[in-house]
This record gives sequence, structure tokens and C-alpha cells, in this order.
Amino acid sequence: MSMKKTADASRFSGWRNLSLMGAWIRTFITTRRGPVIASLSAFFITTLVTLQYQRTNGGTLGYLKEFEVGKVAERDVLAEQSVAYVDETATRLQLDLQQHLVPPVFAYNPELTAQAQKDYERFVALSRPYLAGTEAGQEAQEAYIREVYRAFPDRFSRETLALLFHQSEGEQILETGAAALIHFMETGIFALPETGLEAYNAETVEVLRRVESRIIRERMETTHIITQDTLPDAVNRWYLASGFPLSFGVLGFSLLKPFIKENVLFSPADTKERLSELKTQIHTVVKHIEPGTRIIRRGFIITDEDMAKLEALNMAVSRQDPRTMVGQILVLLLLYSLFVFLGWVESAAKGGLTDAEIYVLSGLTALYLIGAMLAKNLPVNTEFFPLSIVLPTALVIMLPAILISSSIALAWALLLPIGAFLSGSFDEGAFILALVSGVVASFTLKGAEKRMDLVKAGLISAGANGIAILALLLLKGAALEIYPMALFGGAFNGLASGMLVLGLLPPLERVLNAATSFRLIELSDLNAPLLRRLFTVAPGTYSHAIMVANLAEAACQEIGANPLLARVGAYYHDIGKMDQPNYFVENQTSHNKHDDIPPRLSATIIRSHVKLGVEKARALQLPREVINIIAEHHGNSVITWFYNKALEQDPQASEEDFSYPGNPPRSRESAVVMLADVAEAAVRTLEKPTAAKIEKFLQELINAKVKHGQLAESELTFRDLETIKQAFVRVLAGYYHSRIEYPKAQAKEGAHEPN
Repeated sequence: MSMKKTADASRFSGWRNLSLMGAWIRTFITTRRGPVIASLSAFFITTLVTLQYQRTNGGTLGYLKEFEVGKVAERDVLAEQSVAYVDETATRLQLDLQQHLVPPVFAYNPELTAQAQKDYERFVALSRPYLAGTEAGQEAQEAYIREVYRAFPDRFSRETLALLFHQSEGEQILETGAAALIHFMETGIFALPETGLEAYNAETVEVLRRVESRIIRERMETTHIITQDTLPDAVNRWYLASGFPLSFGVLGFSLLKPFIKENVLFSPADTKERLSELKTQIHTVVKHIEPGTRIIRRGFIITDEDMAKLEALNMAVSRQDPRTMVGQILVLLLLYSLFVFLGWVESAAKGGLTDAEIYVLSGLTALYLIGAMLAKNLPVNTEFFPLSIVLPTALVIMLPAILISSSIALAWALLLPIGAFLSGSFDEGAFILALVSGVVASFTLKGAEKRMDLVKAGLISAGANGIAILALLLLKGAALEIYPMALFGGAFNGLASGMLVLGLLPPLERVLNAATSFRLIELSDLNAPLLRRLFTVAPGTYSHAIMVANLAEAACQEIGANPLLARVGAYYHDIGKMDQPNYFVENQTSHNKHDDIPPRLSATIIRSHVKLGVEKARALQLPREVINIIAEHHGNSVITWFYNKALEQDPQASEEDFSYPGNPPRSRESAVVMLADVAEAAVRTLEKPTAAKIEKFLQELINAKVKHGQLAESELTFRDLETIKQAFVRVLAGYYHSRIEYPKAQAKEGAHEPN
């Protein structure tokens, strides 16, 4: 009967846990949309990148790594299905051959032609009065040359202008020049670029002439085009064939050269367009592989064509088998589901992951898995160099270990390599190296309190990576020359991860407002501005905070809690008293202000220091854990002295009006600070405190806190409470130890009191 009850109770407990988890997930989704969206986005982005990679690179690349062009195949590979693939090499060769048949395209510029004609007409108009004049003296010639130079500087030589000036047929020569200019400019003067035409047809060119809205295409042989270099010969041939006056043959080219410009220019855009048109006309070379075809033959050297067939077969398999896609999605879904579950467990343990922590975890997870997938494209010889050697696994694990918790970091150290392995990014060697690197990184920072500890963690990770790689190399029987580079790569990976944490940690500490050891050490500096101000305006509270910090730190060290967090929390737990320090007994020297006001008002002032302290802590952006200690160090306990005084005046006084507004401590550190706070304040009231008196008094205080439920949510055990009490007794007894009473010496002449 008892066994049945036990089984029923176990089943009930299991269903209850599932129900609680389901309720938490529903609450989480409805109240924290940001983290939910971040996690879902990370999952979908990772899935899309993975599937896209599989689609473009193939999903069964594992066996491709066995083969390499130029090496002898160690086994046969048969095609299990019909595959059609594009022969890229043959297609590219066909395209290259056709490209050499495409003529480069030049564009005719009519504006340059019109400008040349306009300039020549100005020259003719300027020259005609001088050529038609009756005076042919030296002065007239010089005047003519000056006018031409003024209008057309640096275009003509003096000899050409002087020769034209003395020609009796000057008018006819100018008219012939106009006809020649129109002929050559409309024919076109080509500007050939020095480079860029090598890939095109070397025998012909294509000229585009735009006439109104029409484009006229004209093909010319390269031997018939005119350039600035071939222009003199072309002018002479035209002159001889046209039967123009002999005088033009002497002056013709000299008169035309200043006005003729290159007006047929190479057009890269039109040439690329012609090439694109050609590409659309070229049919890709498609080859077929029939089922049963032997792609790779054992004992034969692997050729480029063999590898092309093997890759085509691999791509076809990954595209046509939906099981690959479904498997990828399920693996990633399972992985992110485990993350959600671990987040839930961690939430129950530490009061919930913050939105920022979930954002960081989601981002790190997505970046790692995507990086692992993309790293497969890197030119790394994965036979002896594990792929994870290029991924900073230790860095990805160290950050959560410092910023969130070591348990989350350990879980991530296990799950990230598993996810990368199951999704096809890692092989066995990469998985082992990533697993070792991550697990070691999750433990190396335990108890780290100095920035130099990060460098030490990097060195430890480097050593662990080196040992893991050495083991893998020995298992694979690698050649000796492989060892130095592989070991260096593993060591550099670990050391670089530690160094990168040094750079990334400070900004992430601020973004997450995390209570890391390094941040807590900075906050524990008693020279911090707020603590200095506390010392100035409320010296009694400052002294009390220092003593509470000593008590809390000693107790937390004994029970295995975080002593540094307890010390910092104790330093700041009473900062709300700075606004009205004289209303608190430790700061009063003679007159007690509460004697002049009603008990209810006194309780209100006393209670307010918790709320004010939380507000100041948030303004200072103190870590959440420190703020929780400030808010919880009185729990919801009753301010007994003022409540009893109020009952004397009004028996109907409400206990709620004299209770602190906070919640009971929810962490061990917060509970220890509460006990240290009440212990330090209470022991001050003892007369001639001894260790026995202090121990008895502390036991009564602890029993009272337990009785009123102030420690119910703190996870402290009775053994912890006993340990805390003994730690308090040791510290307080040392502080309040008995002192020797110095006898009053009779005053004598020349006598001195002891220092």
C-alpha cells in the first residue's frame, strides 16, 4: 500500500512540475514578448541560414572530403539515381569562345562633330578678311597670326599660318578643308583604349549612331577605322582621290589637325549589353549521369571531371531528399527547446533571467551555429585540423559564465557543440575539440576576481585545446610536420578567447548590469563617491554598513555563498538613510527626533529608507542582485519598537502600517545580510558582551526571523543558520572583546598617562 502511495505521489509530482513549467511558459510568453521574439528570431535565422547553406553547398558533404583531385581513390562511388548537371567547365569554355567573336562597341558622338565644324567656321570667318586683302606685307601677316593665336591659342604653327596667308587660292583651300573636316568627322575618328579590348573580336568593331529616336548599328573592319595616328595618311589618300588643288595637299592636314577630335568612343556599357545578349543565346552544357554509373573508380587518379560529377551527385541528393531538411529543422528546434528549458531552470534558481541576458544568449547561440555552418567553406584541411579550431568556443562560453552563471555556461558548453554536430557543421574531431574547449572554459573562471584571471583562463583553455588536438592527431596517425601548426592553432584559439573576453566584458557588464566579480570588486571600493558621501553625512550608518559587511562576508564564506556580493550588498544596504540620517539611532548623538513625532510618522520615515535606497541604487545602475539585497534586507518585518509604542496610544493600530514594504530575502546572500544587519544593531545594546551572551542573543534573533517567515524563501538550511551564527559570534566576539581596565594612577609630578 505504501509503495502504491509513493508511486502515485511521484506521478503527481511529475505532473505538477510539468504543469508549473507550462504555466511559466505561458506567463513568460505573455509578459516578456521581447525575449520571446529574440529567441524565435535566433531560431528562424539559424534555420534559414542552415537550410540555405545546405541548398547551395549540399547536405552530404561528408564523403566528399575523402576525395581530392590528383589523388588515388580508395573506394568506388556509384550513382544511386539519375542526375542531370551543368558542366561548368564546358559551358565556360563555350562562352569564352563566343565572347572573342563579340566586337567591341563604340558610340558615335555627333556633338563633338558639331563643335569641330563650329570651330572651323570661326577660323574661316576670321581668316577670310586677311586672305582677301590686297596687302601681303609682313605687318599684315603678323596681324593675321596674332588674331588667330588670340582666338585659337596653341593650335597652329606660325609656318602653317604664314603659308596659308601667302596662298593665292586661300579661299578655295579653306572650303576644301571644310569639306574634308565634315567627311572625316562624320566618318568618325576612333579613340582606342589602351586596355580592355583584348577579350573581344580583334578584327571588327561595332559603331552605334543615334539618329533621333533610332539607333543605327554599323560594323567596320578594324583595318578601315581612322584614329589620330592614321589620320595623316587618310587625309592624303582622300586628297589624292578627290582631285583637289595641289595647294591643299601641302596645307591640308595642318589645317585639319587643330579641329579634328576623336568622336567615336568605346562604350563599356553597350559592350557588356552585347555580351549579356550573347550569354542568353548560349545554351549551358548539360550532362547526365545514369543510375549505377561508376563516378569514382578505386585505384584511379581523381580528375576534375570526376569531382564535378561527385559534387553534382551530392547536390542532387541533398536537394531531393526532404529528410535532410526536416532533420535540420528538428535538430535546431530541439536545441532551442533545451535552451528554453535550461532558462526556465535557471529562472527558478536565480529569480529569472533578465531580458538582456536572454538577448545575449540567443545572439551567441545563433552566431555560433551560423559561424560553424559558414566555417565549412574555409580552406581548412579538416582531416588533421578540426573545423572548430577557427571558432572561439571558449569565448562564447566564458561570457555567459561570467555574466550569468556557471551552470548556464556549462549547459551551453555541452549543447552548442552537440547542435553543431547534429546539424552537420562539425565532424567528430571538431565536436570533441569544441566540447573540451567549452567545458574547460565554463570552469576556468570559477572564483575569478581579477582581470588577469581572464588571461589565466585563456592559457588554461589553450592548454586544454592543445591536449585535445594532440589526442586527435595521434588517433588519426598524422605526420609529424602537422603537429606544430595544429597545436599552435589550438593554443592560439584558447588564448585569443581569453584576450577577447577582456575587451568584450566591460561593455557587456554595463549592458547586462551584471554582478560579476570584477564589477563587484569595483563597487566594493570604499572610496567610491556614494560611500564617501555616506561617511560624510551619516558616519554611524557608514560604520554600521562596514560591520555588517564583515559579518556577511564571513558567514557567506562558511556556507558557500557569494561573499563578495554579500559585502557589496552590505555596503549599500542603508544608502537610503542619507537623506534623513538624524532619524536613525546610529547617527544620533544626544536628542532623539522620534521623541517629538507620533509613532506612525516615525515608522513611515524608518520604512522609507528601503524605498529610497532602491531608487538610489537604480539611479546608480547597480546590479540587480545588489538592488535585491537593499530591497530585502528588512523583508516585510514589523518595526516592533514603534508598533508597541503605537499600541500604547491606540490598541487598534494596524500592524501593516508598521511593516517594511519589501519581500523576504530570496537569495542566501540577501538573507545573510538581513541577519548580519539585525545582529550588528542588536549586539550594540548588550552590556559587557561575551561570546556566550552574543551566541545566545543571536540564536534568539535567528529564531525570531524563522518564526516570522523572513527566511522561508532564502534556501538557507538549519545547518546554514547554525554556521552563520557561529561565524557572527566569532567576528562579534573579536570586535567586542573585553579590554584591560587601566588603574587610575595618582598624579605625580613628571608622571605621564599611558599612550
